[in-house]
Amino acid sequence: MKRSIILLLSGAAVLFFGSCQKQLVEKPYSFLTPTNFYQNASDAQSAINGVLSALQPQAYYQRTIYIMTELPGDCLAPLLTQNQERIDMYKLQYTPTNPEITNWWQNSYKLISRANDVIAHVPSINMDGAARNNIVGNACFLRGMAYFDLVRSFGDVPLLLAPITSPSDSSLFPSRVDAGKVYQQLITDLKYAEANCLSEPNITSANKGMVSSGAASAMLARVYLQRAAGKYADPADNQNALDECNKIIGSNVYGLMPVYSDVFNWDKKFYPTQKEVIFAVQFGSNGSNIIQNITCRMFSPSGLGGSGSFRANTNFFNNGYPADDTIRRNWNLANKVGATTVSPFIYKYRDAKWIANSNNSRVNWIVLRYADVLLMQSEAMNNLNPNDPAKFAGIGKVLVSITIVPRLADAASSVAISARA
Repeated sequence: MKRSIILLLSGAAVLFFGSCQKQLVEKPYSFLTPTNFYQNASDAQSAINGVLSALQPQAYYQRTIYIMTELPGDCLAPLLTQNQERIDMYKLQYTPTNPEITNWWQNSYKLISRANDVIAHVPSINMDGAARNNIVGNACFLRGMAYFDLVRSFGDVPLLLAPITSPSDSSLFPSRVDAGKVYQQLITDLKYAEANCLSEPNITSANKGMVSSGAASAMLARVYLQRAAGKYADPADNQNALDECNKIIGSNVYGLMPVYSDVFNWDKKFYPTQKEVIFAVQFGSNGSNIIQNITCRMFSPSGLGGSGSFRANTNFFNNGYPADDTIRRNWNLANKVGATTVSPFIYKYRDAKWIANSNNSRVNWIVLRYADVLLMQSEAMNNLNPNDPAKFAGIGKVLVSITIVPRLADAASSVAISARA
């Protein structure tokens, strides 16, 4: 077959003659697949960065997280002019068509899918063993956290532990698995993370924000306490939770920030400057990667340049803090813009570099804090022995001067106090 090709270049006709003697066979050079991507340590790091970034969309840990976990509680309330799905969540009216519930489900499984890729492919990379295990440990933590979110929200859920490799893969139409088995698997994932992730002081400055072994221990404590309170409880859950808390406390790696507001100071995001935050979803500039957070805009009233989409529950504003806990209350809540009184709003998420009416704050979403660990220690001790006076040690460190004995009347009290912390 012979053909002529005429190209018009800048108005001039250039005649090219060519011949085609055989069928064209294309060799792709730019397609990335699991077979040709996972080649070296840099690829492994890029892969785990991709898993971590799955937490950042507005429809996941940037906004949907507090719609799912805080809006149905006692602290937040939506504007009545807001989207109906948010009002339904506030009223505990759950429907299968609620887009926020769909967001939570879909983005949890997107995170799991990316983690599964790392867990399946990174172990075969020829690289430093400790670095490789740290990356796989991070993926295991994130998969375990996602399944913890799912099992708490939905009970029995599909349990996907390997990449989907073809359209005929049976994993495309998975069945739900008993919640007890989901708990077993996510605990296995978190234990692997605990054993293989780097300790906080050993995470390099370039990789700050990755999961530490301490984060895995803290998440395990949370999981054990949650399971202990339900139908899938194991007799050892409360003791295991206490052991995990004591492991973190005894390490002397983390601590309470001397200045409470520094917990939310985004110029002090990373260890060792930030000693209280154990794990957070990262936002703001990280080298060339800039993912900003909408949280400031959501919580700030219009007088501060926000939309005020979520405000503080009035009862929480009036009664959520004891009278003598002015430091936390005054940082976390407000009802004044200048001299003007407005509806109570959540004020703890501030950013001096946030531009009003924009989504560009550097606010991190904090998942685990050292304060949580101290509260969980008290809760676990109370569950094990309500008459043990030592159970007040952890909660006392968090509340400092507050009279705490009446507030630990039951095992759930530390969860209530955690919202105020």
